[in-house]
Amino acid sequence: MIAPLRTTLAAMAAVALSGCVSLLPEAEPAQLYRLDAAIDTARLSGGGEAFGVVLPDADFARAAGGDRILTVNEAEVAYIAEARWIAPASVLFEEALSRAFDVNPGAARLVTRGEYRQAEDVLRIDVRRFEAVYDRGEKAAPKVVVRVRATLVSREDRSLVAERIFETESRASANRVSSIVEAFDAASAEVLTDLVDWTNRRGGAAS
Repeated sequence: MIAPLRTTLAAMAAVALSGCVSLLPEAEPAQLYRLDAAIDTARLSGGGEAFGVVLPDADFARAAGGDRILTVNEAEVAYIAEARWIAPASVLFEEALSRAFDVNPGAARLVTRGEYRQAEDVLRIDVRRFEAVYDRGEKAAPKVVVRVRATLVSREDRSLVAERIFETESRASANRVSSIVEAFDAASAEVLTDLVDWTNRRGGAAS
């Protein structure tokens, strides 16, 4: 279990990124970052009879779900100082997932909650890890780990259709915030590509 995080732990992040990130004066605003996570549509299964999927709000690891960028260094956890996601990470990830289904050439189509009865399946998402891991020391470029548990449940009888853990690691090109954010983007895109493809193949009539 991750110990409660305190804002004072931002000092640890300053050490982790020493020489690469300039800490701004307290009065300066934090730099904001987006999560695009554009999926690789060429890798997605196409064809098949279209089916509807409803997507409830995702569960998200509490420490990583806010607008601060979470880092892990062995047993220590911290947030990168003076850097924020433009919105809570949980919201950005859900928006990226919705965009992934919007461009999906396969059978799965998201439906709104108001169209719930038109859906064949319910796709439940649990984001268990969304963090930069300093596995090579505090001065080396970290790897970003994104782990998602996906569960497909039949809307009609609530029976389990399929479940799977998706996990991807992406090494940052440098120990800089911009590079770390790029690694978050790459890892999220990989996970979402695999997740949408899996939904195409396991949901609807395929189940």
